[in-house]
Amino acid sequence: MPDPSAPADPTVLHPMPGQPRVVLLKPLITSALIEVGEFTYYDDPDDATAFETRNVLYHYGPEKLIIGKFCALATGVEFVMNGANHRMDGPSTFPFPTMGGSWSQHFDLLTDLPNRGDTVVGNDVWFGRGSTVLPGVRIGHGAIIAAGAVVTGDVPDYGIVGGNPARLIRTRFDEESIARLLTVAWWDWPIEHITEHVRRIMSGSIADLEAAVPVRECHSPQPGDE
Repeated sequence: MPDPSAPADPTVLHPMPGQPRVVLLKPLITSALIEVGEFTYYDDPDDATAFETRNVLYHYGPEKLIIGKFCALATGVEFVMNGANHRMDGPSTFPFPTMGGSWSQHFDLLTDLPNRGDTVVGNDVWFGRGSTVLPGVRIGHGAIIAAGAVVTGDVPDYGIVGGNPARLIRTRFDEESIARLLTVAWWDWPIEHITEHVRRIMSGSIADLEAAVPVRECHSPQPGDE
């Protein structure tokens, strides 16, 4: 039986007993082009374990999908990667070379498609059901993506966005508070320290979090130190 006093385990695929619809993504991902931080989870009643193939679309490389720690992804969240792009500068957008046969000799027509680079998601981001993130988007720490949103551009730290295309509705805190939260960066605390201060992290004030920042150990200079 798990020790109820021990911190949660970031290596367990199904963190919620009796709920196979919820998976931690870090122990699930196999692609070298996808990076996910600890405790980020995906919830899907159909097959949450198929996230890598069902929810990360057109990922033919070389761009990466990078998702931080402690993110919550509701059912149907999708990341559209650069491989979805088609040529738009000619009469047709149809990708003839991908269909094979003699058409494949024209594959050079697909090598200079727009590439917006990596898609990067910060820590502690909440994605609503059925939201979609387009290629090359940067989503800041603490952001909230509304259900059904189509994110076509960058989202600021602690921003709330919604709609198609997604627009900034508001930020969760003022600029000074956001700067303080980014300095605290609770998601980088040791897991034991996070465990000790879960209540402050979920419902405390920013001052409470600042008071809980772990003290970094240091040592006195020793002979030979440089």
